[in-house]
Amino acid sequence: MAEIILQTLRLRLVTWEPDDAGMIQALHSSIETTRYLSGAAPWSRERAQERLQNWFTEAERDGTTKYKLLARADGAFIGRAGFSLLGDAYELGYSLRHEAWGKGYATEIAGALANWFFEKGFSDRFIAFTHPDNAASQRVLTKIGMLPCAPVVIDSILCPTFEMRRPLSA
Repeated sequence: MAEIILQTLRLRLVTWEPDDAGMIQALHSSIETTRYLSGAAPWSRERAQERLQNWFTEAERDGTTKYKLLARADGAFIGRAGFSLLGDAYELGYSLRHEAWGKGYATEIAGALANWFFEKGFSDRFIAFTHPDNAASQRVLTKIGMLPCAPVVIDSILCPTFEMRRPLSA
């Protein structure tokens, strides 16, 4: 049974189930939802299964990963969100079903994840990067208080990168 990781007013972040690869493939089944991701092509069932297995491994090894994102009202699948280790830094990432775009879900879950990350004590800092053309995601990151930092190269693309540091206690 899925474990609840985090809840917001409208969203619930839970652990994946072993048979969720079809859900992940559906999330990344169109060029709309993959154009800013590595490879920029719709995901096969095999790719979805591989990513799911990687998230199980990350969760076991690092204590966090990308999780399944659901609507609290009806349990509908909205996407994925969470943290993964990228080199020596934790990286915030999220991807939402096209039908969920424009409803503020990305900002809601990213902001809640930032608070959760520091409360859990994973690190004093995390980063997030976007494809250079993904202005919507860049707005989300600045809305939650992330600041630009040195860009990173992902798949030969220089990606705008943002960071957030643990707030100083008063």
